[in-house]
Amino acid sequence: MLRAGENAPDFSVLADTGEPISLNSFRGRNLVLYFYPKDDTAGCTREACTFRDLGAEIAALGGAVVGVSMDSAEAHGRFRGRHNLNFPLITDRGGEIAKAFGVARLGNWLGDWMPARRVTFVIDGEGVVRQVLESEFDMSIHSDGALTALRTLAGHV
Repeated sequence: MLRAGENAPDFSVLADTGEPISLNSFRGRNLVLYFYPKDDTAGCTREACTFRDLGAEIAALGGAVVGVSMDSAEAHGRFRGRHNLNFPLITDRGGEIAKAFGVARLGNWLGDWMPARRVTFVIDGEGVVRQVLESEFDMSIHSDGALTALRTLAGHV
């Protein structure tokens, strides 16, 4: 898994909104890139809604949020719409982005990839990972840790 101080790998995909998103599209801004297992599950919904509710504060600190899972763009669109999420979700069907960030999980003996581990990366405007937050069950670690990292990057701590 990537660690703080390492360069984040670039990616280039379409978001559920149809807009192209790449790491380079966030140059000059801080990015909260969070990997989650599955749309519309209890923990993932709680995590997404927390990031939604913190959207104004994250933006005020010069940040943006992007969620990543293996769900389809259509599932992401329904999930985002159902919960009024104010940030894009990107599909990582083959797990390529999760593999690049080191959060992919190999599944059964056939070698199928399973949903990524629940990990949040706070990436600065130069593409350097500044904080890695990991917890499968405590969603507040992700949001609270991301806010603390963004405050530090903005010089507010």
